[in-house]
Amino acid sequence: MNQPDLAALYAARSTLRSERLQRFMQLRMGAVQGVIFDLDGTMVDTAPDFELAVNAMRADYGLAPLPLRQVTDCIGKGSEHLVRSTLAPGMEPSRVETELPNALRAYQKHYGEINGRRARPYPQVYRGLARLQDAGIALACVTNKPYGLAMTLLEKTGLAPYFSLVYGGDSLPMKKPHPLPIREVCRAWSLMPDQVMMVGDSSNDITAARAAGCLVLTVPYGYNHGQPIADAGADQMIDDLMQVASLLGL
Repeated sequence: MNQPDLAALYAARSTLRSERLQRFMQLRMGAVQGVIFDLDGTMVDTAPDFELAVNAMRADYGLAPLPLRQVTDCIGKGSEHLVRSTLAPGMEPSRVETELPNALRAYQKHYGEINGRRARPYPQVYRGLARLQDAGIALACVTNKPYGLAMTLLEKTGLAPYFSLVYGGDSLPMKKPHPLPIREVCRAWSLMPDQVMMVGDSSNDITAARAAGCLVLTVPYGYNHGQPIADAGADQMIDDLMQVASLLGL
C-alpha cells in the first residue's frame, strides 16, 4: 500500500489556507472606507529631528551626543520613553528618574524649535494620500507625538490637508498601543472597525489596530523600536503608501 506523501499534503493544505486567507483579505479590503496612518516612520522620516533634539537635551546635562541609530531605536513609544531611554547612557540610573521631568521639558523645548527642520516625507506619500483622498476614502492620522507637534509637522510637510482627523498622544486618555484612538476614529467616522484600516511602522500600530478590530498594514522602512517589523504580525507588508491604494483597487 502506497504511503501518502505527507510533505505534498502539508504543502497543499498550506496553499489552500493561503488562498482562503487571500480571498478573505480581498473581501475585507473591499469593505474599507477609511484609513488611519501613523506619522513618524510611516509618512515622515523624523529621526534626524529627534537626533538633534535628544542631543541638545543631553548637552544640557553635559552628556555626549548619541548616534542617529541609537536614537531611532527609541522612537515610537512616546516622548517620555524616548527621553528616559536617551538620557540613561552616561547617567546614573537613580538620577535618570529624578531628572526625567526636567529632561522631558528640555527635550520638548528643543524639539519644538527643531520640529520639521530635517524631517522629510517618504517616497510616494503624497501620491498615495492623494489617490485615496480622490477616491473618497476618509483619512486620519493617529500618532503618539503630542498633538501640537504633530499638527506643526503635518503643516510644514504639506500633509495636513489630507486628514479629516488628527489625534496626538495627548488627545485622549490612552495612546497606542491601546486601541482607544483607533476606536475613536471609527466612532467619529460612523464606521465599523472592519471598514477601517491602519497603516503604521511598529508593533504599537499593530497591537492597537488588532485590539480595535481593524486591518493593519505596515511599511518596511520605519522604526519599530529597532526590531524587525516583518515579524510583528501585520496583515500585510507594503512597500509604500501607493500600494495602499492599489490593494483597495483604486
